[in-house]
Amino acid sequence: MWVHPDEVLLANALWFTERANPYFILQRRKGHGEGGGGLAGLLVGTLDVVLDSSARVAPYRILYQTPDSLVYWAIACGGSRKEITEHWEWLEQNLLQTLSIFENENDITTFVKGKVQGIIAEYNKNHDIKDDDDTDKFKEATVRFRKLFGMPEEEKLVNYYSCSYWKGKVPRQGWLYLSINHLCFYSFLLGKEAKLVIRWADITQLEKNATLLLPEIIKVSTRSSEHIFSVFLNISETFKLMEQLANIAMRQLLDNEGFEQDRSLPKLKRKSPKKVSALKRDLDARAKSERYRALFRLPKDEKLDGHTDCTLWTPFNKMHIVGQMFVSTNYICFTSKEETLCSLIIPLREVTIVEKADSSSVLPSPLSISTKNRMTFLFANLKDRDFLVQRISDFLQQTTSKMYFEREIIGSFSSSDDEAKEFLKEQAWKNHFAEYGQGVCMYRTEKTKELVLKGIPENMRGELWLLFSGAVNEMATHPGYYEDLVEKSMGKYNLATEEIERDLHRSLPEHPAFQNEMGIAALRRVLTAYAFRNPNIGYCQAMNIVTSVLLLYAKEEEAFWLLVALCERMLPDYYNTRVVGALVDQGVFEELARENVPQLYDCMQDLGVISTISLSWFLTLFLSVMPFESAVVVVDCFFYDGIKVIFQLALSVLDANIDKLLNCKDDGEAMTVLGRYLDSVTNKDSTLPPIPHLHSLLTDNGEPHPEVDIFKLVQSSYEKFGCIRADVIEQMRFRQRLRVIQTIEDTTKRNVVRTIVTETAFTTDELEELYVLFKTEHLTSCYWGGNSNPMDRHDPSLPYLEQYRIDFEQFKGLFCLLFPWSCGTHSDSLAKRFFRLLDQNGDSFINFREFVTGLSVLCHGDLTEKLKLLYKMHVLPEPNLEHDEPDSAFEATQYFFEDLTPEHSLGQDSRNKSDKDDGFVSVTFKTEKIKKTHTPDYRTYLKLWKQETNTKIENMKDLPRLNQEQFIELCKTLYNMFSEDPNEQELYHATATVTSLLLEIGEVGKLFCSPSDKEDGDILKDNCLCQSEQTSLFHQTSHGEQFLSGPNSAGNDESTLCGSSVGDEQAVCSQMEDIKLEDSSPKDHGMSSAMLISDDETKDDTSMSSYSVLSAGSHDMDEKLQCEDIAEDTVLVRNNLGPTLPHSTSIDKDWAITFEQFLASVLTEQALVVYFEKPVIIMSRITNAKNVRKGGRQVMSASDYEISSLSG
Repeated sequence: MWVHPDEVLLANALWFTERANPYFILQRRKGHGEGGGGLAGLLVGTLDVVLDSSARVAPYRILYQTPDSLVYWAIACGGSRKEITEHWEWLEQNLLQTLSIFENENDITTFVKGKVQGIIAEYNKNHDIKDDDDTDKFKEATVRFRKLFGMPEEEKLVNYYSCSYWKGKVPRQGWLYLSINHLCFYSFLLGKEAKLVIRWADITQLEKNATLLLPEIIKVSTRSSEHIFSVFLNISETFKLMEQLANIAMRQLLDNEGFEQDRSLPKLKRKSPKKVSALKRDLDARAKSERYRALFRLPKDEKLDGHTDCTLWTPFNKMHIVGQMFVSTNYICFTSKEETLCSLIIPLREVTIVEKADSSSVLPSPLSISTKNRMTFLFANLKDRDFLVQRISDFLQQTTSKMYFEREIIGSFSSSDDEAKEFLKEQAWKNHFAEYGQGVCMYRTEKTKELVLKGIPENMRGELWLLFSGAVNEMATHPGYYEDLVEKSMGKYNLATEEIERDLHRSLPEHPAFQNEMGIAALRRVLTAYAFRNPNIGYCQAMNIVTSVLLLYAKEEEAFWLLVALCERMLPDYYNTRVVGALVDQGVFEELARENVPQLYDCMQDLGVISTISLSWFLTLFLSVMPFESAVVVVDCFFYDGIKVIFQLALSVLDANIDKLLNCKDDGEAMTVLGRYLDSVTNKDSTLPPIPHLHSLLTDNGEPHPEVDIFKLVQSSYEKFGCIRADVIEQMRFRQRLRVIQTIEDTTKRNVVRTIVTETAFTTDELEELYVLFKTEHLTSCYWGGNSNPMDRHDPSLPYLEQYRIDFEQFKGLFCLLFPWSCGTHSDSLAKRFFRLLDQNGDSFINFREFVTGLSVLCHGDLTEKLKLLYKMHVLPEPNLEHDEPDSAFEATQYFFEDLTPEHSLGQDSRNKSDKDDGFVSVTFKTEKIKKTHTPDYRTYLKLWKQETNTKIENMKDLPRLNQEQFIELCKTLYNMFSEDPNEQELYHATATVTSLLLEIGEVGKLFCSPSDKEDGDILKDNCLCQSEQTSLFHQTSHGEQFLSGPNSAGNDESTLCGSSVGDEQAVCSQMEDIKLEDSSPKDHGMSSAMLISDDETKDDTSMSSYSVLSAGSHDMDEKLQCEDIAEDTVLVRNNLGPTLPHSTSIDKDWAITFEQFLASVLTEQALVVYFEKPVIIMSRITNAKNVRKGGRQVMSASDYEISSLSG
């Protein structure tokens, strides 16, 4: 390839010069090409790998140099001699003479550089290569990555790092390549090459730790092995990127979200590191945006634009607080360096004025921001104030004014003695608003947190929940969204709405608000609207309890947005079908318990209590296990401080009961202790009437536990366990997410295998290996594209067997690797037929059960099962079939969809039936003049069960007949099937004999069949007669009078046979010329005459019948020619009787054979019987499939493939 001219200082160091002229030099890298360069070549190859030289991938190059200059310029490089020679010849033919005209060397250099750059630009334009943001150095690494590991263009490299990989006790220095879907390592040291490829989706554990020998290592664990990497220049950066890529893979396994690169990133600055790719910058930007959104509770689609150090003037304490300003598309945020001192969120929709104030020594580079509620914020010490003001102005212009107005937070004005405490709380909050501001733009300080921990007043609770959760922002930017969603979801029914209806009356049934239809209807609307907003979650148990509490304190629309914040941001993945988020946090809680209450941890693990309590505590935020008036205080703290509150409180509950729990003998006793403790948690400040608590009814009648004040419990949790940081929790969540999702995947695999192990002859181990390959094929197409949407192929809500499905392109790859019939040029066509047969519901996908069922017949089925499968594959109607074969199409459709299509009377015209019934179920709502044809009552199921229990021989009679065109395709399949078999010659001979016999049986059968315009009843009678006559004919021929099968068959016999039927056979002959026997035929002298005819002979001799070729058996050349002459004469006689039929209409409509005839014909040839009865060892094919996947093909590995061609 041509490269942008780059200066080379030492032209001959480590390079051989192979060609030279006055201006150009062609060089080869030492260690490449002939001889390999000996020891010097090994050293050079090692240096290339260690020093990240591009010569490892491009060992040839062309240099430009003027005669009197010592400076060289690299203008081309190549991975092969052919590629570099083409460039060299182009230079000699197009540039050498032109360069001799110039007098000035500088002019020559300028001309050559310009010419090369023009070639590159023209190439990029012609091949539609867009100018991306990656540096030349990174592009070289990408080429090297794809060449070393056989990756396709779709696999994007993110970054690469120098490190050591420990293979046993030996470190191998090389390069770690991190791409979107794979972790790869390559090393070449003194002739020893090491390669490693691991899919991110197969990683079960990823950790950074230290050992005695090595201060810092990264350990990557999969289900089968561990891999250790060390000696990184920047181990923190590497590990963070590995975590991020593994997280993307887990997300794909969880909900099938693919990775889409963000193309809106700003251009790369010139001072940026040379190795940073656009994709790496994209991932870094994503990570920063995620942290930013989590810190300030912002909507999921908010992207951080930038951040800068500054100070904020806080009027409440008259100080300049040092911190950072964050600017994004819709918000300006601030947080102090001292974490709890002060934070601020200013939505741009609230901003009225942004202006630069006058600088002074006290207040350098100040920026003033005013809002609609008359608050002014003064920032100072901004490094690039002008740029910042311009960015904020740009975002302000994009901000549209919204219809939503925040309502002022007001309390009740009741001052009765019963509500004195509540009144004091309200006054405290009002004083706080007066000092720190009110609404979204209020200063959030330690004082705010203290007020929250003391409890939010009842009348302010809903508004403050909205504020602290960030739900107020989403509601403000989506006016009318909830109403539209409610309207769209009205009257719609699915699984989620059924579950919602079932749980409506179980949601706080003890509360008066949900003892009437008004409260129930509001709950229904909110839950149903959310199920339609987010079908991935839909509805999960526990959502009803949480939502009913939200409705008590917030308006209906506010409750909806609070639920959105809860499910999608604050408790991610908690409420999906497999409660993954709750399981992840259960694992986090176990880690925290081990660290904070170690004396209790072992006891709790032995009792198995942690896993039991954590799900019920976390999913409902203690609402289901604590008295209502106390649990809402927990919800107050949760909306302010996030998930850490739930962990702190859970640890406090365990710590408070540590002595009792240590004395418990079983999990039941431990649960009773914890249940009684939680029942005793009270809120003495509550003004609510006492609500009976459902959980208390489940505890024993023993002495009640002393009352525990909720505010003291919350305060205690902050004092003892307040050191738990949100970023540490996220780190723990990542580790646990890997474990949980991989455990779910393993459970799914076991369930699938357990379900179908009794249905097939495969062992459990074989099924597990097949499942891994099947799932890998699905994931690979998700990575690198396919003909269908990945969401169509993978739906985690489906039953286990149907979660992963593959389309035809994916099936074709597995067919070639695993199925014993896949060989020869006909493999793709056969795969397509097989796929259509397995795709029972016609949705263009097959699940694992369907896949294994087909493979099981081919590997473990008996002769009859295999032949029946082969027959059914060819008798299936073509998908684009119109009216060419109405009879056979209807018969095939009727057979394959017999459990779907209604019964028809025999007297109805079959042609009309085929027009109306194409094998698909049609639903009609017209009731007049239409008879109900299909009633799904018990008789139908009994009938289906009876059909399944019928013997194989009875089922044979139900198979539709094979017409002439389908028979030709079957012949093609048979001939291609044996192309790689050691008994190839014998099988070809046997196939020719069987084919001849079946052709003749079909012709004889025509004599006993009525024309196609008869009534169905007559046809059935004639078919019976036809079948019996053909069977008797077959029995006669099978006892020594086989048609044209033996070497002693004379030409006269063939003449008689051909004379009776060759006019119709000519149609078959013209089509059977398509069967390419010469590609895979044996080359010895004993081959049949069919194998001796070349393509040219077949094309030239158009009158020669393929039937005569097939039926020639093992005759010598003279006998073959004699047969050909007879066939020609007969065709001429037939042609005199009428015009020759065109090729497109030359298929005989009345010719047909049955499955029994096909089976009986095959049984006459021992070679075919042995071939089809031969068992197939699937494990060897699975091993081969893995090796192919990890070896040279561009479709990568099944689970955790080590490509380790490690010599020694």
